[in-house]
Amino acid sequence: MRHPLFLCLAGAVALAGCQKSGDAEVAAALRDVNVVDETNLNDVMLTVADPNEAVAYFTRANANDPGRIDLMRGLAKSLVRATRPTEAVAAWKAVVAHENATYDDSVDLASAYIRNNQWENAEAALDAIPPTHETFERYRLEAMVADSNEEWANADSFYETAIGLTTRPAGVLNNWGFSKLTRGDYVGAERLFLDALRNDPTLFTAKNNLVLARGAQRNYDLPVVDMTQIERAQLLHTMALSAVKQGDVTIAKGLLREAIDTHPQHFEAAVRSLRALENNVSN
Repeated sequence: MRHPLFLCLAGAVALAGCQKSGDAEVAAALRDVNVVDETNLNDVMLTVADPNEAVAYFTRANANDPGRIDLMRGLAKSLVRATRPTEAVAAWKAVVAHENATYDDSVDLASAYIRNNQWENAEAALDAIPPTHETFERYRLEAMVADSNEEWANADSFYETAIGLTTRPAGVLNNWGFSKLTRGDYVGAERLFLDALRNDPTLFTAKNNLVLARGAQRNYDLPVVDMTQIERAQLLHTMALSAVKQGDVTIAKGLLREAIDTHPQHFEAAVRSLRALENNVSN
């Protein structure tokens, strides 16, 4: 027969063992919850939070837990959102230097260089990425770099490849159209802007660029695309300025008057443009 004291001690030891095991499980569970909460907070900071608040958050997080590449990426992305390109370049360079960096990080570094108007560095960053890394963002940036070098054939090839790698091509179609516009290929530009609007009828930049392409061909009729009353007034103003550039001052004045009448509020920019034209004519 075992001694009662021994049984009590054995029970106490077992209970203590269970308690330690339970504490460990609770601690592990809490760590998991904290990771989930932190991940959710990081996502919020990278999407809907004020950009400068996000920068402050990730700066503190990096100071408290240095070397974590997810936090380093968060800081770099937040600096881009906050329109702080010089700091963003430095932050992305630190990410790319990390042992766990990916080729996507190098693409983001190239993007930061472009935002900072460092085109040669952007080109070098992209050249360092193996050609087997084929992503929409990589080819979108390659096209922009080719444009900056006036390598039009390469730009067209990269734009076409980028479009094939995304389900939302409106933005890159607009960029490609603007590239054609700067080259003087107004017909090609018009076609690409229309393609962009078929993919995203709300893209006002493409509407404005489309008007510029038509105006450069001395076609002063607004395109048949979806537009609000305010957008219509703004596009008439753009068309008028294009007419002035072509030397068609009388047409420009008519377009400006129509823009002023169309806008639901006072259209100060159009009023100033019309006043300037009338003063020039009278002088």
